[in-house]
Amino acid sequence: MKTYCLAFLSMFIVNNLNAQLNIVSWNIKDFGKSRDDLEIEMIANIVRDADIIAIQEVVAKDPGGAKAVARLADELNRKGANWSYAISDPTKSPSSHKCERYAFLWKEHKAILKSKARLISNLEQYVDREPYYAVFDIDGKELNILNFHSCKYNENPDEEINYIYQILSANPQPNWVLAGDFNLTEDHEVFNQYYDHGFDVALDDQATTLKMKCASGNYLNHAIDNIYYKLSDFEVYKSGVLDFIDSCKSVPIKRTSISDHLPVIAKLN
Repeated sequence: MKTYCLAFLSMFIVNNLNAQLNIVSWNIKDFGKSRDDLEIEMIANIVRDADIIAIQEVVAKDPGGAKAVARLADELNRKGANWSYAISDPTKSPSSHKCERYAFLWKEHKAILKSKARLISNLEQYVDREPYYAVFDIDGKELNILNFHSCKYNENPDEEINYIYQILSANPQPNWVLAGDFNLTEDHEVFNQYYDHGFDVALDDQATTLKMKCASGNYLNHAIDNIYYKLSDFEVYKSGVLDFIDSCKSVPIKRTSISDHLPVIAKLN
């Protein structure tokens, strides 16, 4: 009986561990050919415990951005799990300075991409960078993720976020995740319609961008990166940021060599 109970308990623990899903959203500043192998390794070490990663600001003007995503996947593959990835086409932006790609990376034993990820083309005329949409199978449950990078804070990102809401509300799914850099805080009035529609938010008043310099231990600036979610088959039991800053002195170096944004993480059961 003791052997049976121990075996059952072990199986229960393993199943619960497998059921957990870590989603990370990250604006990796100008992610492209300028990243050397050491920088790719540092980025991989930061996100290695994620199961699905949504990346914004992949360089689109040359193949270096797509190659950087592939290099990141290769580096992650060296850290104990098999990873797959998908990279968007360049966004149909009004200028080359605003155009970028998105990417998803995921652990193959935790998620299956159900169909080819795609840009939401019917938003091209309404946003600078149309969002990137993927549907994952998570242990038989469907998880829909929109990956989005809004226009700058002084270019009315609330109008873009309103159009995103219209897409989400017109396409009800049991499990929606909206991940990205919104250039607005979660308490902006444009998000009220999300909350009224049953969405929740991973971070509350948590700054995610890095200042140019650290003063008196303070190096965080704006609370603009986040993960919004409406889930029926999962629940978020923990969320936060992956803070890769280890000292004030490292801020100027790491905001250049890694990113000027911290990754956002949401842990699901």
